[in-house]
Amino acid sequence: MTSVPNARITPADIKSHGLSEEEYGRILEILGGREPNLVELGIFSVMWSEHCSYKSSKKWLKTLPTKASWVICGPGENAGVIDIGDGLAAIFKMESHNHPSYIEPYQGAATGVGGILRDVFTMGARPIANMNALRFGSPDHPKTRRLVSGVVSGIGGYGNCVGVPTVGGEVNFHPSYNGNILVNAMTVGLADQNKIFYSAAAGAGNPVVYVGSKTGRDGIHGATMASAEFGADSEEKRPTVQVGDPFTEKLLIEACMELMATDAIQSIQDMGAAGLTSSSFEMASKGGMGVQLDLEKVPQREEGMTPYEMMLSESQERMLIILKPGKEALARKIFEKWELDFAVIGHLTDTGRMVLKHHGEVVGDLPIDPLAQASPEYDRPWVATEPLPVLHAADVTEVDWRDALKTLMGCPDIASRRWVWEQYDCIVMADTAQRPGGDAAVVRIHNTNRALAISTDCTPRYVKADPFEGGKQAVVETWRNITAVGGKPLAITDNLNFGNPEKPPIMGQIVGAIEGIGAACSHLNYPVVSGNVSLYNETNGNAILPTPAIGGVGVIDDLDKMTTVAFKAPGDVILLIGQKDTASGWLGQSLYLREVAGREEGAPPPVDLKHEKLIGDFVRNLIQAGRVTACHDLSDGGLVVGLTEMALAGNIGCLLNDPGVPRHGRLFGEDQGRYVLTVKAADATAILREAEPVNIPVQMLGVTGGKDIVLADETAVSLADLRQLHEGWFPTYMSGKN
Repeated sequence: MTSVPNARITPADIKSHGLSEEEYGRILEILGGREPNLVELGIFSVMWSEHCSYKSSKKWLKTLPTKASWVICGPGENAGVIDIGDGLAAIFKMESHNHPSYIEPYQGAATGVGGILRDVFTMGARPIANMNALRFGSPDHPKTRRLVSGVVSGIGGYGNCVGVPTVGGEVNFHPSYNGNILVNAMTVGLADQNKIFYSAAAGAGNPVVYVGSKTGRDGIHGATMASAEFGADSEEKRPTVQVGDPFTEKLLIEACMELMATDAIQSIQDMGAAGLTSSSFEMASKGGMGVQLDLEKVPQREEGMTPYEMMLSESQERMLIILKPGKEALARKIFEKWELDFAVIGHLTDTGRMVLKHHGEVVGDLPIDPLAQASPEYDRPWVATEPLPVLHAADVTEVDWRDALKTLMGCPDIASRRWVWEQYDCIVMADTAQRPGGDAAVVRIHNTNRALAISTDCTPRYVKADPFEGGKQAVVETWRNITAVGGKPLAITDNLNFGNPEKPPIMGQIVGAIEGIGAACSHLNYPVVSGNVSLYNETNGNAILPTPAIGGVGVIDDLDKMTTVAFKAPGDVILLIGQKDTASGWLGQSLYLREVAGREEGAPPPVDLKHEKLIGDFVRNLIQAGRVTACHDLSDGGLVVGLTEMALAGNIGCLLNDPGVPRHGRLFGEDQGRYVLTVKAADATAILREAEPVNIPVQMLGVTGGKDIVLADETAVSLADLRQLHEGWFPTYMSGKN
């Protein structure tokens, strides 16, 4: 190893690369006492970053349930893979691009979409749907409007150009995100089960091939930047944000799909966080191989790029492929046809080492497994979140229900997201069966009458108050959303967004939420097959609300039985299913409490997993039997908000019975495990009769009809007024008029 250039590494170098003294000591042990050079230090830095290595969360992630008879591939690959029948697999994952999107909202969000698309199509799946989960600061914060505009434009600009529909998601606001927004992107694709591609390299001597765009200096240290808190210098980190080109991504998808139809690929990996470094190390490690790279052969778009820059660049639209012997000419022809770069930049070896050469000189020589597999794993100290007292409805001021309903329907967290999703092409590919705005997105499996149902969800205020219950609730909310459209929930991906794990209370949030997620997934037989962890979401020591976003995927076997939230016709009977008789309405951590009473306090509503499964299975069976005309699960805002959303979607009002007292608790409480259904009048009594022997609580709430929300014959609230409030907030806000 005398040929490796070895300038002295200083303490400042170590710190600037985000490594601790202990970690640097481990590096010296791995290298047999030899100091790394700057290239090698950079490689350790990104491979051992929180963003790439999950060193603070690995211990707890291992406890999650990841297996079921329909799981083909769980965590550890680019994306999760599940069997959806008929020889097909759904491949999906959710990932974060939080820090980049705050620094440069358009490019940060756009490249987040590009990256998650590559995670899916690198496994052989054609992407069929994009989702996103977005969290912004307070609407009155001076940066929020610009960030919303940039992020939404970036998501739309990239997804629309690539030609993959953006079919759903969520948008929330809270002051905790003022200095650190969250942009979580999810992609779902379809593949033949016998044509799934994996990343483990094999075959000493096989060529290592670089395809896609050229490498530039954008995104260098992006993974390291994403693994640190923001401070006063966050605006100076723009050079660490990648720049995306969706048209090149579209070409890359088609070229990869064409090559995958041949027998040329041994393994394939996208170049995501840490670029060429992570892709090459991970592929070699999974296959127990070594690699030699000749870096001067890497396609470059800038003059004089150094080995350090090439290995750490996070330029977009790039893939790394291990070809089978003799397939170079075939592959080159395909990629050149699509006007993409193609270069053989090295070959596999049997040494278990990564040897980097630049114009014949060895500039790096590292053992692969200690970087890819033996990264630090911390058991960080943690403190459980103190339980908050239950807040009884009687302790919350009651205001006129009509005024409260108007306030909630026009508040930032419930107002219509139409302004957002109308900027996304949600119907390209012509298989979108439900446009955004319902409980779950529904996308037809092409040329069939089957579909995938997809949902993203999380209620961060619940997680902050009780991480365990909040973690459970995030999972069951996606399970309910999929159930509410008639789908069978199959598996989830997660995106765990938290603050600084070195702070015991924050680490306690992480532990509690993961335990809650695991409990819900286990009980519902709804395994975790992929995911992402984004930590250090803090600015100047102020952490975001803990936000373990969940993306769920399920199957609808008969699209003719799919339900939507919209009331369909006057005279249908409205049923509330799942309301426990003893409940008086849970207002702790509710939007009523925050938006109407101006308080954020109390324990969140508990999640009874046995109840959730019982109620959800009952509702799904009714839907699949064709007995339900509309369905909506109840969440933010409670019963009357859910009913109003159904009424607005169908432009049909409703006449409701008196819900009992305390009225504000019954109308606006956020008790879990509840659905509102409409059914034909002739079937309502039969459903009540069927529910009783299996202990399913069902109440007749009233009937659909008219153009108002009428409660117990009191003065009505007109749908026209509610619609103006509900649909007017976002356009007015984004125009700068409020």
